[in-house]
Amino acid sequence: MGHLHEQGQHLSARATSITCRPDRTAYSATLDGNTLLLQPVNGVENSRWQLGQQADQLTLEWMGPDAEKPKLVEVLAAIEAAFVSFPVVDKLNLLAPFDQAEELLRSGLLLRDRSGQATVNTELFWQQPRMWLVPPQPYAFPMTYVLSEGRRHPLRPPKPAGTVYQRHIEWLGRTLSFRTVDLHRDLERFNRWMNDSVVAASWREEGDLAKHQAYLQAISTDPHVTALIASLDDKAFGYFEVYWAKEDRIAPFYDADDFDRGWHVLIGEARFRGKPFVTAWLPSISHYLFLDDCRTQRVVIEPRTDNYKMIRNLAKCGYASLKEFDFPHKRAMLGMLLRERFFAERLWVPRDVIATSCSTSSLS
Repeated sequence: MGHLHEQGQHLSARATSITCRPDRTAYSATLDGNTLLLQPVNGVENSRWQLGQQADQLTLEWMGPDAEKPKLVEVLAAIEAAFVSFPVVDKLNLLAPFDQAEELLRSGLLLRDRSGQATVNTELFWQQPRMWLVPPQPYAFPMTYVLSEGRRHPLRPPKPAGTVYQRHIEWLGRTLSFRTVDLHRDLERFNRWMNDSVVAASWREEGDLAKHQAYLQAISTDPHVTALIASLDDKAFGYFEVYWAKEDRIAPFYDADDFDRGWHVLIGEARFRGKPFVTAWLPSISHYLFLDDCRTQRVVIEPRTDNYKMIRNLAKCGYASLKEFDFPHKRAMLGMLLRERFFAERLWVPRDVIATSCSTSSLS
């Protein structure tokens, strides 16, 4: 192989470190200059890669012995580390020998150009469940229709249990995760959050443990809603309800598609409120819902019309405000995010993070 440093291409000497978890295998990835080192979190072996950047594309080259090949999870972790470090690039040229090329070509993770060069498209890469879902969905749940309370909709898959999504947030230096609610583990926390004055002003669900136990039990038996706890490095900070819109109260107010998703949120821990954290969890919940079913083309939300801060944050993360409408309990704004926009505009990364990356991650 012709090594990148021999071609005169090298990146700025900016040392960064992230954690990648392809196929639930954790790797620590450290980029120093144009050298990328991968090491299993629970191991000592490491692999060395080199990165080159030219215009809007990267070249990622494995630097191991010619007689050996990197593991597939190493390849995936190296690609993620490259894209996270350089979020503005559209394409990555991959120079590495490995055995699972056909598998990656079938999934869209790997492409080949006219010359036969293996490439990775950033839009297609960020739609790969195996990188962030726990466990990844190997295929879409088969289609059949059922009726629920007079509404015809696809039969939904069984609700998940445990951790469902993990992603390293580079600008916080932490791992964000979503896991399903565990009543025994989370009831007291949920009760405290619901009685927080900031949360109560929006949710209006103050009450005692018995009320909130009944609330969470009702959610657990509802097939169209899943309750999630959001954490940063295992520190729980927020609660989400994600739902299938076709069966939800929002469905009569717009033309809901079969696989539209929606969500509600509360941030229970005051120290996790504010812009740095919103820019982590808001794109991540959108990302999770698009990854959870490849047929989901739209994500919707219905904040109160007087929740101006939330509506501004949604707009910054790609949600269009379509119209105001009246629920029995509030006047709401219908917000909607398109799958195509989310991935085409790389909305998993805040604009100011991209701007910073542009100024620090360039050829020198």
